Order: sequence, then structure tokens, then C-alpha cells
Amino acid sequence: MANLAHAAERQAISVMLDGLLKHLNKADSKENTYLKIVDLAGKFLKEAKPETLDAVRAAIKDPDNRWIKMINDIIDHTDPHVAKMTLLNLGYESFLNGTKTIRANREKYNCNIPWLILFDPTQACNMHCVGCWSGTYGHKSNLTFEEMDKIVTEGKALGAHLYMMTGGEPMVRKKDLFRLMEKHQDCQFAAYSNSTLIDQEVCDEIKRLGNLIFLLSIEGTPETNDARRGEGHYGAVMEAMDLLRENGIIFGTSICYTRQNIEAVTDPKFLQMLSDKGAYFGFYFHYMPVGKNAVPDLMPTVEQRKEMIRKIRWVRSEECNIPYFPMDFQNDGEYVGGCIAGGRNYFHINANGDAEPCVFIHFSNTNIKENSILEMLQSPLFMAYHEGQPFNRNHLRPCPMLENPDLLVKMVEETGAHQTNVEAPEEADELCAKNTEYAREWAPVAEEVWASQKHRKPSYENYTKEKREHPELAAFEHAE
Repeated sequence: MANLAHAAERQAISVMLDGLLKHLNKADSKENTYLKIVDLAGKFLKEAKPETLDAVRAAIKDPDNRWIKMINDIIDHTDPHVAKMTLLNLGYESFLNGTKTIRANREKYNCNIPWLILFDPTQACNMHCVGCWSGTYGHKSNLTFEEMDKIVTEGKALGAHLYMMTGGEPMVRKKDLFRLMEKHQDCQFAAYSNSTLIDQEVCDEIKRLGNLIFLLSIEGTPETNDARRGEGHYGAVMEAMDLLRENGIIFGTSICYTRQNIEAVTDPKFLQMLSDKGAYFGFYFHYMPVGKNAVPDLMPTVEQRKEMIRKIRWVRSEECNIPYFPMDFQNDGEYVGGCIAGGRNYFHINANGDAEPCVFIHFSNTNIKENSILEMLQSPLFMAYHEGQPFNRNHLRPCPMLENPDLLVKMVEETGAHQTNVEAPEEADELCAKNTEYAREWAPVAEEVWASQKHRKPSYENYTKEKREHPELAAFEHAE
């Protein structure tokens, strides 16, 4: 009965979106259409604060609001079917309907239930980027179509309707991925891609399906980018961006910042170029020294990281007029309650099927070939994450590997998790030893920055009941 009610509701939303999107083609109708969408969101998110919804309405009514202008540009340049499917799957299924289901299941099962699941269709890649662990896995590992279908089917049952794919290069498996997207038209998919396999045939298929967006890897200027990713890669990204823009396909960027490229990837001219090319958003990832071929010297200095916080928040402030929204995986922890791994908001399944707490944490107790998604989330290592989060109440120190390395070693030892890099084994103490000095140096800087900022208590925190009721009980306080 619940499934029938959901199907009927989705169909009603779909019909409504058809009507709304038709009006969005008229400039004078955009404001009223956005206001109707906010009203709809308010009906679904009962816990949404009236003042928050009012602030959104005020922004919509402001003709000079930068973010509304950006949304208008997205609507004007996006293929209609892609726009509808993104709103339906990312907006309705993930944010609205999925959020309610996920929160209910967190209470029901007393474990982490993720908002998104990241998986590797393959470890095969046509590139060999400096410092990337992927090359050490080899090209033999692939998830079968049936295994990927199991991930999505069982994830949906728990409320997750967003699936990101990395690798390797996901588009090596494009035929199976398009088949997966067609079967699960009620899910939004996103692929982290090096751009080199994106062509017109791929664009045509995405427009037909409507439920895939790209996150393209790029790292600054042609020089800083190609120094790590290989000669000619920057040009390939530029061509892919142009092709996606011409076809009305939504895309963002995936940027790994290192000691060598951090100035280039935060230069306003670079950000303006991304915007001009059609990228509206991007994820910034702190370089993690994971794997045997890691290069610890690529890790940003603590001063560079401190400056990174300032720069990213400047881009999102009213002082900047670049229509591009950056998110920093390591420094924006406050907005997601700290570490999101271990299923708290996401987890990772590698191409061997191992469920890892994070794409950077290559340890596991469980595998999709033998276990269900729920069993993975209830496995010893994942439950250690669930009970330990937040690993630090200073959300500028969220990670149990990078900023609190003693905690990851402890969790791996106590849960008996095994390392999952079969090509080049790396134990927890070996991995974390590369971060000990960094964590020690970053701690006082993070404390200084954290103390200088104002922090709001969120209306919802997906920690254990004990941690919610006693915020002083953070794992780091017991470990230090």
C-alpha cells in the first residue's frame, strides 16, 4: 500500500513539474513558479523553520540575488527532460521523500542510514594521475550489473535515491550504467569523470534518460592540471564541458587541492572560467595520502588549508559575484555535522564489492556479494563509526584518518576490519602514520579558526541518542 501511495504521489509531482517547467520558459513566470516549489517543499519538510522558508522566498523576490540568477541560468540552459528528472529525483525523491524515510529507518534499525551511496563500477581507468591510489588496485575488479542493481534496489528500500559513481573511470562501463539508470528512473545518478570518454553518443543517451549529471576532474591551469593528470587532459575537459553545455546536461567539478595547485584552483579567474563553461557547482577535496603510491608532500600546508577556508567562504559570500557554488569536503563539516562517512550520510562500495566507510578509508568487514546493504550498515566497522561520530566536536577536524588518526587505527583494530587494497596492502597504522604530524600541526590552527566563528545548533543531528543528548561526549575527548 505504501509503494502504491508513493507511486501515485510521484506521478502527481511529475505532472505538476511538467506544468511548472512550461511556465519557467517565461521570464515573468519564474518568480511565481519558484515560490510554488518552496510552498511544496514546506508541506513535505514539516520540520523546516518558517523563517528559513521566508528567507528563501525573499531571495526569490530579489531581482539581484546571485543564486536566483544562477538558478535561472541553469533552467535556461538545461535540456527540459534533464531538468525535470533532476527536480523529480534529486528534489522530490532524495531531499523530500527520501529524507523522511531515511530518518525513520535510522530510528528503526539503530544504525547509520545514508542519504547517498558511492560505488565503483570498475577500477579500470585510462589515466594514471600522480598520487592517485586507484592505479594500485589494478584493472581486474568490476561490479557486475546484478551487483550494482542490488546496491540501488536495496538502497532505495532504505530511502537513498542518490547514487554517485567513481573508480577508475565510471564511463568505461557506460553501457551497464545506462542500463542501470533506465531501470531505476526514480534515482539520481552522478559520475565523477576524467571527461575523456564523454562524446555526443553519451550526451544523447543522457538526454534520453535524464537522470545523470557529471562531476568533472580539473585542477587549475593547463600546467597545474596536466602536471598531475597527464598532458592533454586539460584540453579534454574543456571539450567535454563545451559538449555538455551545448546538450543542456548539468555538470559540476571535482577538484583535488594539493600543496602545488591550491592557488590555481582557487583563483577567481579559474572559478569564473568554470562558470563561463557551464559548471554551476563543485566539490573540493583535500588531498589524502592513501595507498602505496601516495605522495604525502602533496598535502596542503596548514596555512594553505586555513586560507582555503577563507577563500571558499568568500566565493559563497555576497562579496563575490561569480555564479558558481563550491563545497569543501574537508572544511565544510559544520554544515553536515562532521564526518559523513560510515553511512551517516554516505559510504563507499569498491569494485571488489567491499563496503568501506569512506572512499578514502580502505577497510571493511562486509561485501555486497554476501551481504545486504542493511547488513553492511550494521557491520562492526560501520557501527563503530555510528557510535563514534562526531569524531571531533570541532568540525574543522572531522576525519578519523586525517585529523584524528589514532581513532581510525583503534576502530580497525577493535572491529577486526581488513584492508581492501588487494594490489598493494596498506594497514591502518601505516596509513595513519602519514597523517600524524599533519593532525598535530592542524589541531591548534583549527581550534583558533573554530573559536573565531559563530556556530548554529542544527535542528536535526543524526548521531546516537547519547551523543545528541550529551554533546560533550565526543570520541576525541576519550582518545586524547
